[in-house]
Amino acid sequence: MPTDHPRPLAIVTGASSGIGRELARCCAQNGFDLLIAADEPAIDDAAAELRGLGAAVEAVQADLAAANGVDRLHAAIRGRAVEALLANAGRGLGKGFLDQDFAEVRRVVDTNITGTIYLIQKVGRDMRARGRGRILITGSIAGFIPAPIRRSTTPPRPSSTPSPSRSGTR
Repeated sequence: MPTDHPRPLAIVTGASSGIGRELARCCAQNGFDLLIAADEPAIDDAAAELRGLGAAVEAVQADLAAANGVDRLHAAIRGRAVEALLANAGRGLGKGFLDQDFAEVRRVVDTNITGTIYLIQKVGRDMRARGRGRILITGSIAGFIPAPIRRSTTPPRPSSTPSPSRSGTR
């Protein structure tokens, strides 16, 4: 294993903007080097900003909805010990569920669930073999907000929470 990285390594997905970029910033400010990923060119801008905080940063532009994108990100680890995985990559659709194209729905599922689980398995197995590491999985608050038209990222209200129209029924 290479020893030229004295700082611990964190992987942050969805790091080109929003919460993922802020998570990466927090890691850099707290002594981590970074391997950041997103499926858009803005990941390179994020890398440049984060390097300004003193971290060694490698950016990988990869589609984490596809197994080969996850494999590409995992290969970029190059045997280094990952101390933290912040699995933040995700997407949503803004139209009503029945108005969404199924290919777009499938992409949401493949990014938010399938690709995330695949990456967690790969990195988590390495962590287990070393006996150390941390994983943070972020999710959308949309799953907790009632919506009149269910989107693919908004699950139905749990049956244990009665709605005004169904109060007391199951």
